[in-house]
Amino acid sequence: MSAGIPAAGRPSDLYGRRIAGYRVESEIGRGGMAVVYKATDLRLDRTVALKLLAPELARNDTFRKRFVHESKVAAAIDHPHIVPVFEAGETEGLLYIAMRYVAGLDLRALLDRTGPLPVDTAARIAGQVASALDAAHDHDLVHRDVKPGNILIAEGTDSDHPEHVYLTDFGLTKKSLSLTGFTGVGQFVGTLDYVAPEQISGKPVDGRCDVYSLGCVVYETLAGGPPFQRDDDMALLWAHQYDPPPPLTSRRPGLPPALDGVLARALAKSPEDRWPTCLEFAGALRRAAAADGGHPPTRIDLPAVTPAGLPATAAPPDPPPPPPPQWALPVIRPELRDHRQAQRARPERQDTP
Repeated sequence: MSAGIPAAGRPSDLYGRRIAGYRVESEIGRGGMAVVYKATDLRLDRTVALKLLAPELARNDTFRKRFVHESKVAAAIDHPHIVPVFEAGETEGLLYIAMRYVAGLDLRALLDRTGPLPVDTAARIAGQVASALDAAHDHDLVHRDVKPGNILIAEGTDSDHPEHVYLTDFGLTKKSLSLTGFTGVGQFVGTLDYVAPEQISGKPVDGRCDVYSLGCVVYETLAGGPPFQRDDDMALLWAHQYDPPPPLTSRRPGLPPALDGVLARALAKSPEDRWPTCLEFAGALRRAAAADGGHPPTRIDLPAVTPAGLPATAAPPDPPPPPPPQWALPVIRPELRDHRQAQRARPERQDTP
């Protein structure tokens, strides 16, 4: 039997199988385009996150070549806040990416667990993500899907650096996926809560697209929800393109008023009106956050994790433990609008790969 993505409801079909030098151990997450597994690198005896792409992607020759090229570019970026890509290739008609396995939780799970973050914590996380994004932009790589589920939080090194943040999922770009039909009418690479106006309208994108998405993420970390919340996807797309974002302090009174201007510029409709780089945005955010008063860094209480990235305790704590990190990109389709709303209503939300 050749390797392949198992049918929904049968995640164990590949457990114990060897794929391109990796032994599949357990499933981390799945979606319409990929399944991500915890796996063992048999050559170096280390744990990795192994993403297997849908077989139909590998059947497009142009996509396959571009995917391998873009994965090599991502792997060439040596940055402390980007999840390292160890290998990308094709085996048995299947495209795969092997990445560092990060034991921790993603920002989506953290926000679901804690609600809005302290200002200094949000600013620290934003600064680390911004550094990763600007490093990618220096290599002419635009992420296009900055969202809480692609931001991983691990234990930091000391009291001044309470957490270490990783950005992941550079491998699948809108440009590549358009070759396969995955980005046809009504489909996007990206998550609608964080998508930039120029992505919606199909205009060329650059690093300022990621500035906008990071602005949406930062807004959510501080306000408890993304800047635009609408009843359906079409209304949400309209809001990103035409509606002004509500001031942050209108959603969370008591925050430093200077944050309103910093977020408003990050969420400007025109790329020319935004912060030129992610680090400039993060620097302005840090300075505005300083108006909240000087105090020791607020520490995030991460749950104890095993090497598998799951809570170490056998009995579920109260509240329930967060889901493991998710790495794969979603494809949002109009017919899934009700499903997306239902997902946000769940106490434990899992983003789909």
